Amino acid sequence: MNDQQLLRYARHILLDELGIEGQERFLSARVLVVGAGGLGSPAALYLTTAGVGDITLADDDIVELSNLQRQILHVESSVGRPKAESGRDMLAAFNPETHVTARVERLDGVKLDEAVAAADLVLDCTDNFKTRHAINRACVHHRKPLVSGAAIRFDGQVSVYDLRHDDAPCYHCLFPEADDVEAVNCATTGVFAPLVGIIGAMQAAEALKLLAGIGESLSGRLLWLDVRTMQWRSVNVRRDPECEVCKDREHHAVAA
Repeated sequence: MNDQQLLRYARHILLDELGIEGQERFLSARVLVVGAGGLGSPAALYLTTAGVGDITLADDDIVELSNLQRQILHVESSVGRPKAESGRDMLAAFNPETHVTARVERLDGVKLDEAVAAADLVLDCTDNFKTRHAINRACVHHRKPLVSGAAIRFDGQVSVYDLRHDDAPCYHCLFPEADDVEAVNCATTGVFAPLVGIIGAMQAAEALKLLAGIGESLSGRLLWLDVRTMQWRSVNVRRDPECEVCKDREHHAVAA
């Protein structure tokens, strides 16, 4: 690290568990953030200010006025712009050293597979089950750790699916894919603005812990938050040995 970096990241370097070695891991890391909305905004901001070297921000949506209540990557002058590009520009203002690639598209199929393969870690900051399951399948295939968050109304949840480990559950183990799942999103049911900030910041914290190899992640645990009472609930979760997505995980290559 150069002198500017030592100064910028001084408060991280002072942490015994992190230090220069952990900060250098951030600087060399490649992270895929899928979704540049309510969850992706705070998550990407903290990853950027923490010094993650390379971030791919993927979102096919445009900024709307109704987004500004909670999606803190975007400002009023961004209305009408692609969220990925608006987010990229805002992140550059916070830390120009972080290389941010804006992908204005819905990642699926081969594109999603390639994006996950190129990343060290993936954050699911989306708001629909179809995309969540697609991201999970790609992470299982490439054995990449997945940090998943969700927020609706006054309720949020966050977990880690560390698919580098054979005994860790995947997203499908907890939330099996089904055709009859009712689509619920903020546009139809609403969401309390600070809730997405809380969950998105926790996703960033879990991602940074994984990248630095410190602490204990949420792998094997699901946290639920009812922000009306500010009560957290922790549920231990196990891998489903019959999960149709990850039961053959041992045959997939372990991520480098």
